[in-house]
Amino acid sequence: MTTTAPTATTSALLTVEPPAIRTSGLTRRFGSQVAVDGVDLVVPHGAVYGFLGPNGSGKTTTIRMLLGLLSADDGDIELLGAPMPDRLSDVLPRVGALIEGPAFHPYLSGVANLRRLDRADATADPATSSDRIDASLSRVGLTAAAGKKFRNYSLGMKQRLGLAAALLQPRELLVLDEPTNGLDPQGTREVRHLVHDLASDGTTVLVSSHLLSEVEQVATHVGIMSGGRLLRQGTLSDVLSDGTAVVRVTTPDADVVRGILAELGLEDLVVDVATQSVSARLGDTPAEAVAAAVVAAGARLRGLAVTRPDLEDLFVSLTGEGFDVLG
Repeated sequence: MTTTAPTATTSALLTVEPPAIRTSGLTRRFGSQVAVDGVDLVVPHGAVYGFLGPNGSGKTTTIRMLLGLLSADDGDIELLGAPMPDRLSDVLPRVGALIEGPAFHPYLSGVANLRRLDRADATADPATSSDRIDASLSRVGLTAAAGKKFRNYSLGMKQRLGLAAALLQPRELLVLDEPTNGLDPQGTREVRHLVHDLASDGTTVLVSSHLLSEVEQVATHVGIMSGGRLLRQGTLSDVLSDGTAVVRVTTPDADVVRGILAELGLEDLVVDVATQSVSARLGDTPAEAVAAAVVAAGARLRGLAVTRPDLEDLFVSLTGEGFDVLG
């Protein structure tokens, strides 16, 4: 009997890790309202997944179901390869979370609150508690305010303490719901760098945020929710490539070029007399083909530029809503 060594493709398939988060048909109703409607979420292991959506889109409800804080009416959930909520007690110690703002004892200091949390964690090693608490406070920039009572913390400081609590132990998965709420621009940048560092260390991060420009800078994958449905998800580059590119040709022969672009099948043509340019939706036509057709027709080509929508443009086009929203 002969055996065949596994091919490179077979070996790769054998070593691929399951998604850190996977849902199938996830649904939740509140009375007659469907808050989450058949969501199939896939968050790859090691990804920074930007979870986006306007107010009431179902993001927070979805997150609460992932973590067992809310039961699903229908559908399946897997977290770190385990079915939820069946394996809740096994999985949650490997997950850090900041959901809908942190809740702490108001009359205790930041460090005292973290000590209480750490002592309540049956998986935490008491011998390393002080070192881990100091490290988490330092990581979120709260060392100087560690002794200050929580009731005297600003909103941004409360958010930082919530992040510190989520980082008390090494986590395989970190779920952050609006982690930059209340933070100033510097604090927002620090959270962005923190998420990047955590991902570099192998932690999968799901971050729900309304700050699309921040998500675009740090996310490897995105999912866009609206009306309880997941409208689009995938790698950031793939999702953005779904948006419609626009080509702009600068030429003194605008009327001629307009005809050329129409012959190529480009749509939504606009002639701007002031700038001597013609723009159109590029569709599947390569920009090189546009340039070649213009030159071949003898029109004067002074410039050609292609612009693609950023995450904000795509978000607004999909959801029909502005981007500065909470959900």
